[in-house]
Amino acid sequence: MSTTLDSEKVAGVLKRLFAAADENDEKVLAPIRTGPGGRPANDTLVQETLGKAFIPVSPAGGRLLYTLARAQNSQSIVEFGTSFGISTIHLAAAARDNKAKRFISTEKHPGKVQQARKHLAEAGLAEYVEIREGDALETLAKFDGEIDFLFLDGWKDLYLSVLKMLEPRLRPGSLVIADDLNVFPEALKPFLDYIRDPKNGYTSVEIPLGDGLEIAVRTA
Repeated sequence: MSTTLDSEKVAGVLKRLFAAADENDEKVLAPIRTGPGGRPANDTLVQETLGKAFIPVSPAGGRLLYTLARAQNSQSIVEFGTSFGISTIHLAAAARDNKAKRFISTEKHPGKVQQARKHLAEAGLAEYVEIREGDALETLAKFDGEIDFLFLDGWKDLYLSVLKMLEPRLRPGSLVIADDLNVFPEALKPFLDYIRDPKNGYTSVEIPLGDGLEIAVRTA
């Protein structure tokens, strides 16, 4: 039996979006990959640029997200960084196939929210995800209930802040996955130092897919 992810409608939308990301991001991201650690000193330029860039998971990374969410039978999924909705579609497909109770994604850029909702509707998955527009430290601050799958793919400096804010909601065995390890390594160093230290209650491993993924399981 075919999965939602491999359905003609979903696969077609993802193929188109991955192609658009490849064409768009090479040109858009060039100015901010010139500084130390791949990041310039001008934060305003970074914010403006990221508002135009997909910076998606790779096709293999997206399938890994879907596979892990299905294997875990994730019932409460949270995504930090919707962007244009590529990773969101993968996770929404898993949420549909899992009959998940909730999937919440958050995105600060209004234009990206609008496009992500459009792409989810085109894939037939809009009803399986709630996109909260605004700063994740505000939109997720009053999250209630447990989280068993957390995907971090938004503003890199906030990975650790978002994780610590939601940490009380992570049950033992929850998955925490972070993307773009190789894009802004200096910005992600505090997060990686934290999640790779077993004293903080995680077992973590780097996966060399796309721009680099960190996969951790909550052990505390």
